[in-house]
Amino acid sequence: MVKAVVGANWGDEGKGKITDMLAKEADIIVRFQGGANAGHTIVNDYGKFALHTLPSGVFYNHTTSIIGNGVALNIPLLFKEVQEIVNKGVPQPKILVSDRAQIVMPYHILFDQYEEERLGKNSFGSTKSGIAPFYSDKYAKIGFQVSELFDEELLKDKVSRVCETKNVILEHLYHKDPIKEDELLNTLHEYRDMVKPFVCDVSLYLHNALKEGKTVLLEGQLGTLKDPDHGIYPMVTSSSTLAAYGAIGAGVPPYEIKQVITVCKAYSSAVGAGAFVSEIFGDEADELRKRGGDGGEYGATTGRPRRMGWFDCVASKYGCRLQGTTDVAFTVLDVLGYLDEIPVCTAYEIDGEITTEFPTTALLEKAKPVIETLPGWKCDIRGIKKYEDLPENCRKYVEFIEEKIGYPITMVSNGPGRDDIIYR
Repeated sequence: MVKAVVGANWGDEGKGKITDMLAKEADIIVRFQGGANAGHTIVNDYGKFALHTLPSGVFYNHTTSIIGNGVALNIPLLFKEVQEIVNKGVPQPKILVSDRAQIVMPYHILFDQYEEERLGKNSFGSTKSGIAPFYSDKYAKIGFQVSELFDEELLKDKVSRVCETKNVILEHLYHKDPIKEDELLNTLHEYRDMVKPFVCDVSLYLHNALKEGKTVLLEGQLGTLKDPDHGIYPMVTSSSTLAAYGAIGAGVPPYEIKQVITVCKAYSSAVGAGAFVSEIFGDEADELRKRGGDGGEYGATTGRPRRMGWFDCVASKYGCRLQGTTDVAFTVLDVLGYLDEIPVCTAYEIDGEITTEFPTTALLEKAKPVIETLPGWKCDIRGIKKYEDLPENCRKYVEFIEEKIGYPITMVSNGPGRDDIIYR
């Protein structure tokens, strides 16, 4: 059976922890989209980790971790990450890389940086990891698939063709040094040698695993609102963040995905630019940021302070709907214990009209939050294992949110550790 773990909002919902937790009962964990431009923070018996490319199931001996064909694969970063976790005492993980995954090229990272510089104040707030140039090339059909590293003639020919077009842009648009063909070819030979032991026909591997009754977890990056079709375009990522794309990005049939666990956090946060209706500022935001997550709300990849806001029922209902949610995992509930009362955004006001449906970007920019306030519970709820043992106001908060979004909250996370979880 296949389960997907995905985000309802802007990313940063705590998917890494939920994947790490569910991986205990899974055989295979697949990253199906995105690249090393976002991360998952995980706290377990080995310590605290920020993973960027590796699936969040790498900490178990019984799991196989797969880089799916939908991923933007930065080969040196993947292996640096493996080395980092092994150096911290984690057993060498079993890793497979799809022969159809495409490679983030050194020039993708340069183009990302140069373009953000060129755009100046109109930039997209990219993490400069090469993601947009990578996906642009993939869909312009000038990307490099892992399998192509093993065909020397094809590789040479392609390198020469790609350098021809890239160098025109480098020299005339960005006024930077051109790419040298021989250097690029050498780099690709290094990549080939690094990745060779792990390359696999992943869709066939998964087909056989599912026939044998294995459990597969699909791990998404970011959340619904960063999806290029359904998100806050253009302030989105470059690959689909939806569970439906998991079927494509891993190479499994869509009907195999039986459970979609959509992760929502008990308040909102976002890294990067774009509309964020329930956003808060100043001391109120600083306080929430400082208490948030494990050690504060800062991007796992960028270290940037996250933008903070109250829970947004409109965005979360929409986010869950597009994911095809069967279960909501509600995270970082413990963080809100300091508040006397907790504001929740339950609707948007757009041009004098009240709506609970999430609009397109231009309308979203005009939206003002409609806030309802719930009483806080004023205590620490970490360590509580049973839902009925939570303070009454805390349960009321969970049930209020559940009613507003219309999807069942079946897991409540009340701390950063693997075992800080309450099943409902």
